[in-house]
Amino acid sequence: MKKELKTKITKEKILNSAIKEFGEKGYFAAKINNICSDGISKGLLYHNYKDKDELYLACVETIFNDITNYLKNQEINNDFEKYTKVRLKFFNENKEKASIFFEAVIKPPHELREEIQSLKKGFDSFNEDVYDKILLSITLREGVSKIEAKEYFKLMQNAFNGYFSSPTYNDMDISDIIVEHEDKLSSMLNYMLYGIAEKRS
Repeated sequence: MKKELKTKITKEKILNSAIKEFGEKGYFAAKINNICSDGISKGLLYHNYKDKDELYLACVETIFNDITNYLKNQEINNDFEKYTKVRLKFFNENKEKASIFFEAVIKPPHELREEIQSLKKGFDSFNEDVYDKILLSITLREGVSKIEAKEYFKLMQNAFNGYFSSPTYNDMDISDIIVEHEDKLSSMLNYMLYGIAEKRS
């Protein structure tokens, strides 16, 4: 077996074990000792990853790429209801990846925030592309430009995720947060695009 292929297989094995550990326990409670099992020694792990932080970021990057590629293959176009449904399907079918994704987005380790934000750029870019397609399919209110609509989208997105990082959710299990987040996401997008009040004649 070629060295490059052997290294790739080894790194994938370590990543899979790390995703299981971080997904079940979260960044702070996860232990390197638990990741080192089934033929993975500490020496092998540290030969491929500098430390726990680098390994966690590798898991986060893998998951951001996985969900982005999954969503890209669903032909969402401008259908935000389909977007929320296929997102939830991915999370339901990948519980450990879902836990890491939401921890990274909503409650990232403070010292890794900047790195995580950088790793999230591809996912954010895909979301913006979907939103652009939605904007092209609707008629904006008079006086509202596409640029303003996009700025509003980013503001609402940050506020929405910020709400789920508030003390209200400190004691809630991550699986319950995921369900509530995805349920409210659909409503938030609907209200953001179409409003909550009937116009008076």
